[in-house]
Amino acid sequence: MRIQRIAAALAVVAGLIAGSAAFADDSMSSPSMGTAQMGRFGGPVYDGAPALAVTASLVAAGGGADKYSTATALTNMLGADTVKAEVGKLTTQYGAAEVNTWLKTFDFAVKDALKIATAAGVKLPAPTLSGKALAETLVKAGTAPDGTFQIEYLLDKAVSHKIHVQVMDDIDADPALGKKADYDYHRISNQAFYDVAQALGMTSVKLAAVH
Repeated sequence: MRIQRIAAALAVVAGLIAGSAAFADDSMSSPSMGTAQMGRFGGPVYDGAPALAVTASLVAAGGGADKYSTATALTNMLGADTVKAEVGKLTTQYGAAEVNTWLKTFDFAVKDALKIATAAGVKLPAPTLSGKALAETLVKAGTAPDGTFQIEYLLDKAVSHKIHVQVMDDIDADPALGKKADYDYHRISNQAFYDVAQALGMTSVKLAAVH
């Protein structure tokens, strides 16, 4: 039994290492990349191991699992002035109500993913990144092999494709959100992270068709 426990622990560690490497290196492929399997709102599906340490860093930047806030996470990564300017730009582009719902849906998505993961026995490790380094890592993680940032790709890497799909279904079923909020969450996230990439000097990142 002791040998079996050690083997299980090593398997978990190997999965975390593989997932973290995938976050940092866009060139790493997954079994889905050679197929036509695509995300619900665009981009390829990533079905490798999730990078839980980076996910933990995002949750920590947002104030922790119990009080996670996307606005807080963005501010801690990019600074208040940059976030204020970006929210103003997105508000002009999409409308105030849509941007408010985007932030609300993003908060729901993170909290729901953590709830699902916790129920499955997954525990987040200690965070390893913060500030600009975390923002750059998230952009790299969500940049598909064709150079386009896709929030679907990022979420697959953050929590696994299976949990990401469950979160989308939960958003669709939530009476306070729904399918339009789900769509707006994805398209505004694509635009916002593209804008962040440009602000960070990552000018080779392309804007997704769904934006």
